[in-house]
Amino acid sequence: MNTTEDTTRRPSQLFRNLNAKVASIPMIMTALLVFLGGTVWTIVYSFTNSKLLPRLKFVGLDQYERLWSASRWWTSIENLLVYGVLSLIFSLVIGFLLAALLDQKIRFEGLFRTIFLYPFALSFVVTGLTWQWILNPDFGVQHIVRSLGWESFVFNPLYDQRIVIYGILIAGLWQGTGLVMCLMLAGLRGIDEDIWKAARVDGIPTWKTYLFIVIPMMRPVFITTLVIIASGIVRLYDLVVAQTSGGPGGASEVPAKYVYDYMFLAQNLGQGFAASTMMLLSVAIIVVPWAYLEFGGKKRG
Repeated sequence: MNTTEDTTRRPSQLFRNLNAKVASIPMIMTALLVFLGGTVWTIVYSFTNSKLLPRLKFVGLDQYERLWSASRWWTSIENLLVYGVLSLIFSLVIGFLLAALLDQKIRFEGLFRTIFLYPFALSFVVTGLTWQWILNPDFGVQHIVRSLGWESFVFNPLYDQRIVIYGILIAGLWQGTGLVMCLMLAGLRGIDEDIWKAARVDGIPTWKTYLFIVIPMMRPVFITTLVIIASGIVRLYDLVVAQTSGGPGGASEVPAKYVYDYMFLAQNLGQGFAASTMMLLSVAIIVVPWAYLEFGGKKRG
């Protein structure tokens, strides 16, 4: 009896919302053709000796050997690691602290939320150019502080090879922290008010409530936020081009700029494809565990 009911239910579930499923076919086909097809095409041609135009002359792993022996690529990886680790830490910490402050039902909350989120509405090019002016030693922060009497004050991160990546990090945090704050605030607003009341009755300090009760309950929000931040870190390009163009002396190179330069300036498609394939691999390392934790865990549950 149960088997008969299951067989009758399956066709009905298959044809449920049929119009919506038919309407989604063009989108699905476009995604498969453009994204999946483009990905496969890039990986295949990364094993070729393509220069100005793509050509199927396979050279094995030569492009990858050349890639990982290039000092410029290693510099871009080091910069991305420094920027990525610090961006993850500071974005989460600052975003959560701002969200916790706004969650206290302060006055003008809507105004503050708009101010903090506004930088995210700007393009990375605009943000990069703005912070290039702010950090310029001739008329930026250094000039203003020196005009106030501190003649020995030095603050020119974009012109110092040792700390240039931190100047780019400042601009990235300024733009992206507002989004993290909104995500965290949404997670905090989803916490049941009874939990806060119970914590107050038990005499648990506020910081312990956040650390041992609230934050563990916001695990899905943190995971989603981490994926969003990490995917943006891997694609870091606009800020670097707008602020430093990879300088000074190539000290602020990042993988995305390496790919662009080799594909469109050096006319070496094979090397650009190999670098972009490594970037794709890094994104997969981030997305696959997230998808497993979010969807695989739910299926097991």
